[in-house]
Amino acid sequence: MDSTKKKINKDSVMRRVQETVNPTQKLPDFGSGDTITVHYKIKEGNKERVQAFRGVVIQKKGRGQTATFTVRKTTAGIGIERIFPVSSPFIDSIDINKHGKVRRARIYYFRNLSGKKAKIKERRVFAKKD
Repeated sequence: MDSTKKKINKDSVMRRVQETVNPTQKLPDFGSGDTITVHYKIKEGNKERVQAFRGVVIQKKGRGQTATFTVRKTTAGIGIERIFPVSSPFIDSIDINKHGKVRRARIYYFRNLSGKKAKIKERRVFAKKD
C-alpha cells in the first residue's frame, strides 16, 4: 500500500452527500396503513405532467436519503404496488387521505386480502394546539 494516499473518513463523506442531496420538500408524517395520494411528475418527450397515485402504504424502509415507501392500490381487481424513494425529485406532493389503524410496520398480509377483509380501520388523529 502506498502511504501517501489519504484515509477517507466515512462520516465526512456522508456529511458531504447529505449537503449536496438536500431534499427540497418536507414530507408529511405517515406510516403503514395510511391511505395517501402521491403526486409525481412524469416526463413524456419534452412535456411534463403530474399524475396521482392513491393507495395504502404497505411499508416504509430505510432512513435518511435512501429511505423508500411502498404504496399499493387495486384497479379492476388487479393489485398494483409502486415503490417511491423519499428523496426523489419527481415527487411533487403527498396528501394523506386517511390514517389507518394497523398493528404492524409492514403489512404484507394485505396483499392476500380482498373485499371487506381488505378494509383498514381508521385511526383518529387530533390536531396539535399551538
